[in-house]
Amino acid sequence: MELLCETLKIGTANYFDYFCGMNTTHNFNPILSNLGISALNEMQEVSHDAIINENNVLLLSPTGSGKTLAFLLPLFELLQPEILSVQCLILVPSRELGLQIEQVWKKMGTGYKVNVCYGGHSIDTEIKNLSNPPAILIGTPGRIADHIDRGTFRLDKIQTLVLDEFDKSLQLGFHEQMSFVIGKLSKLNKRVLVSATSGIEIPKYTRVVNPLVLDFIPETKEENNLSLQMVISKERDKLMTLFQLICSLKSEAAIIFCNHRDAAERISDTLNEKGIYATYYHGGMDQEERERALIQFRNGSMSYLITTDLAARGLDIPEMKHVIHYHLPLKEEEFTHRNGRTARMLASGTAYLIVNESEKKLDYIDYSMPVLELSSSATLPKPPQFQTIYISGGKKNKLNKIDIVGFFSQKGKLEKGDLGLIEVKDFISFAAVKYNKVKDLLRLVKDEKMKGKKFKIEVARKVIKKEEDLFL
Repeated sequence: MELLCETLKIGTANYFDYFCGMNTTHNFNPILSNLGISALNEMQEVSHDAIINENNVLLLSPTGSGKTLAFLLPLFELLQPEILSVQCLILVPSRELGLQIEQVWKKMGTGYKVNVCYGGHSIDTEIKNLSNPPAILIGTPGRIADHIDRGTFRLDKIQTLVLDEFDKSLQLGFHEQMSFVIGKLSKLNKRVLVSATSGIEIPKYTRVVNPLVLDFIPETKEENNLSLQMVISKERDKLMTLFQLICSLKSEAAIIFCNHRDAAERISDTLNEKGIYATYYHGGMDQEERERALIQFRNGSMSYLITTDLAARGLDIPEMKHVIHYHLPLKEEEFTHRNGRTARMLASGTAYLIVNESEKKLDYIDYSMPVLELSSSATLPKPPQFQTIYISGGKKNKLNKIDIVGFFSQKGKLEKGDLGLIEVKDFISFAAVKYNKVKDLLRLVKDEKMKGKKFKIEVARKVIKKEEDLFL
């Protein structure tokens, strides 16, 4: 907060007085009701007025604090219904973050169209969607640059630019693409940078000059409900230690972080061989594989997600009670983001650090934390209750969740409680079904039509390494 006050040249005591002179009376009740929340938090209130009234804003706020809504609400107020082309561009470092922002916007129920563009998605589908321009366009830097090259949407009405998790975009090397995109936006009058990390140097090509800094990152670590426990691995290869740790978690799901893609795959393969339902997730997978892995984890048909730091932020996955650091990250910021997957808000959670005495000690880790003693006699976790079912149709085929629920209930004879999470994509859908109901369901719907059309319905494939990789 001191950083903000320094920027504004006001005292901390006058912090909120400054904003009280702005339009702080908002009627967001319908939107908040749609989102299932009762009121904005302090950061969201302040961010709203700053973004409305200032041309350059840098918002710094911790993971899980509600930054997405903090900038989407003022964007909604800035949109002009008479303009029938893109008015706001949001650049994101990953497709997952883009889809998450899209989901929040749709839940808000604003009536304004939104589109997401990212690598691995059908460019033809995106071009078709852009032919009826959205008010808000979300995309990864590379894919947006591609669309600008193709001239698939107008640039002359884009007045607002948001760079969400821009520090991550910089880490991933998107400098050239971001510079190109921003250089083409000649009508910009408002720029918003958003990050969960402070101390990031703002590149000149962003043209963000003397931004109003909203710094909500606490200078001292606040007391939270996250507990840290160390797990000592006697062997340098930590796989057996990880296995024992998982067996001690009372069949509760967990995210397991490691530093390398090949490690994520190796860990997942080994755990599955031992009877543990795990899948992996990293940046080397194609988009369809990544999406399938996340869906299976979200719906509970896979209990353990082994991932690189790609999943540390920006992913639509449930909050976990358990986060496991198979490898420790080199930077404290990534450690914080990983731990942000648990103990949010008032919930409690535990982060486990698996360490071996041969490893180099990291400055940001307090190695005096409690040590968890593992039992070698712990039993295997219970298998998941659900299995993921694949359906070869989605939104573009005029299917929705209600259609799938009705079809599986009427034709598949599923009862209440037999059907779990359903996710409908553009051309495919996935549904979680109780394991003991899957066989009968597939038999009953084999020759049936849904909404007058026959769709392929089968057990979704597990994410496995490509055949050519198995022999490397």
